[in-house]
Amino acid sequence: MAKTQLNVRVDEGTARAARERALARGMSVNRYIEELVRQDTGEVGHTFVEAAADFMKSYENVFAEEFGTDREGRRAHRSEGRH
Repeated sequence: MAKTQLNVRVDEGTARAARERALARGMSVNRYIEELVRQDTGEVGHTFVEAAADFMKSYENVFAEEFGTDREGRRAHRSEGRH
């Protein structure tokens, strides 16, 4: 999808909050603002799927350890002795 530049002016507190929220989510301010607009215009399902994918990627090792499979679907070795 082609991108269009949009310039906006906000007070420093709003700008700081946007930067902090984007950083906390591991994304650019541009992507953060874009996702907020998508949510507001009804594209929540797409945003949810992206967020879920990011979450799964972030916690992939935890899931593999807990549920016993690695990225390729093989059984992972558990240290607790459960199988």
